Amino acid sequence: MNATTMLALALVVIGAAPEVRAQHASVVINLTEQTAYLFENGRVALVSPIASGKEGWGTPTGRFHIIKKDMNHVSADFGLVVDGYGRIVNPNATPSSPVPLGCHYMPAPMPDYMQFGPFLGMHGGFLPGYPASHGCVRMPHDLAAEFFARVEVGTPVEVIGNARTVTHVRRALPLVQLGAPGREPNPHELIGSAQNLTQVRRALPVVQPDSRRGTNSYFRAKAQ
Repeated sequence: MNATTMLALALVVIGAAPEVRAQHASVVINLTEQTAYLFENGRVALVSPIASGKEGWGTPTGRFHIIKKDMNHVSADFGLVVDGYGRIVNPNATPSSPVPLGCHYMPAPMPDYMQFGPFLGMHGGFLPGYPASHGCVRMPHDLAAEFFARVEVGTPVEVIGNARTVTHVRRALPLVQLGAPGREPNPHELIGSAQNLTQVRRALPVVQPDSRRGTNSYFRAKAQ
């Protein structure tokens, strides 16, 4: 085998490496439980609470795969209108929303974005304790970063369950400061900014490798 052939073969192997790694990981998003599971080699490795799409913007169910990763993604469709002091004028703005004099439009940050469908992905954000997004799957920032680091383009994603039959409502998980006393809230903080974490949890496996807890939850939702 000559040097040119060996180089070509090496490039093919290197290019295929992310796809090979992706085959060992998969993600299951359970809308009923408002929970995402990362499986590695068939076992639950990470579990994260989520906030999926709200009524009218429901996260679609089905089988997908990661098609794009972007650590510093921002929304092309939604954001805020804020004034010069950072006060929110319109919390549900779009790029075409009216912007009063002295204000500006700010696209919503979507850090650690893992796209698995058209205008659809997992990312770090604010979790109010119930389905609240425009279709994306929000996660606490630390767990979104863990998922981001451990999935690849090509990783399978399966969305199951039904957000209309959420099994329980969680307390809000705002892993951001919502403004110190005596000052106006920062719009980035209200959306969820990794720069304003009040705490960072170590994203340890919630389910031990020999436990059936995570897989029971998965198959229970699959049977619905």
